[in-house]
Amino acid sequence: MDIAGQLVTIAAVLLGGLTTHFTNHRMERQRTQYTLLTRWDERKLDAYAEYVDQVRTCIYASVLLYEVRKGMRDIERGERELMLDLDDSERARGRAFERVMLLAEDGVVEAAHELNVAAAAVHWRARGATDGPLEEWRELNKTVFKAINYFHEAARDDLGVSGNFHSEEHSARELLLPPARQEPQP
Repeated sequence: MDIAGQLVTIAAVLLGGLTTHFTNHRMERQRTQYTLLTRWDERKLDAYAEYVDQVRTCIYASVLLYEVRKGMRDIERGERELMLDLDDSERARGRAFERVMLLAEDGVVEAAHELNVAAAAVHWRARGATDGPLEEWRELNKTVFKAINYFHEAARDDLGVSGNFHSEEHSARELLLPPARQEPQP
């Protein structure tokens, strides 16, 4: 084989080696990026789920406190204990909110802020910081659950979950609330 043929062979081997190296490097880089993206999505999902769980815990603690304060429910625990439970749940909700703030994109953060405002209105009414009729209390609860649905929708968008969660049919469903306790007629 002459020198020109040997140079062409060497050039072809070098080109093949460089192409293989470049292709492997690109594939490894894409795999690493996918792994990082997946890891962050998992952490976001955990943070979003924990936040909604803590918000719901606060709401349920608020409802229990409100019902005991208004004489709608009789339980062995007193208002002071129920307020302490609500304080604990609010602290846990605050910590969960901070995780959302660290990981979420702007739409989810805004939805979380709106949810915090709606939940605070429920907490204030439960504590007696604000007052109003039972129907207004129920509207506050409907508003906070609509805010939870809005947060769910923003979180789904951020995570790339397909489908429409916040449809008209879903939003039209009412909360299952017990009727107001009637005073016995003399």
